[in-house]
Amino acid sequence: MNIYDYLEKIIPSDHSRQSRAIDVVGWMKAEKKLRPSKVLDLGCGIGATRSIFQRLFPEAQWVGVDISSSPEVNARQDEGSEFVTYDGVSLPFPDESFDLVFSNQVLEHVRYPEKVLSEVRRVLEGGGLFVGQTSQLEPYHSFSYWNFTIYGFVEICKEAGLDTIMLRPGIDGPTLIERSYLGRPEAYSKWFKEESPFNQIIESQVREQKRPAKIANFRKILYCGQFVFVCRPSLGLGP
Repeated sequence: MNIYDYLEKIIPSDHSRQSRAIDVVGWMKAEKKLRPSKVLDLGCGIGATRSIFQRLFPEAQWVGVDISSSPEVNARQDEGSEFVTYDGVSLPFPDESFDLVFSNQVLEHVRYPEKVLSEVRRVLEGGGLFVGQTSQLEPYHSFSYWNFTIYGFVEICKEAGLDTIMLRPGIDGPTLIERSYLGRPEAYSKWFKEESPFNQIIESQVREQKRPAKIANFRKILYCGQFVFVCRPSLGLGP
């Protein structure tokens, strides 16, 4: 089986826009596919998503968890009962505590990702979702350990009891590499929210060829620096 056949069922066909995990959360809310009551932000850092989730889901409880010290945690100015510290492996929550686990550019910084994914499965309700994004073709940054191939990510999630049900492309890899090489100039920051240069090339070629959005997504995913994922607990597997 080639990589397209392997991923075909989880590559969206609705559109091929460059995405961020928080965008996907908003889209799923708009489509009435997501209405969490308790949200865990895994690797919450400074807690930037707390206000976003409070706006999107005002009735939901938000909890942020992170290690005791990192550049992002150390920059946190606001503390409170919503912020929980963990050892980087074992999540200090009971089984099936959350119906949404969110993780934004965290797993590449996790020393034991397979163990943490198993913990995500344990604390996630059977009908819950794990939504986030992580790195594929991104240079070293902020004590990062890994880049995940799209195949490898889907496989380690499966082993942890999580089925990947969607992948979407984020900022493209060549742009992230160029940004890093040039010392992260501020002018490149816009490409995290706007269609980045190599993704624009792919989009243009696919349109010229009159191919569907699924093909554009697939090509972008192959060369993306970061990708968005949506996972759910595997059927028949308990925490």
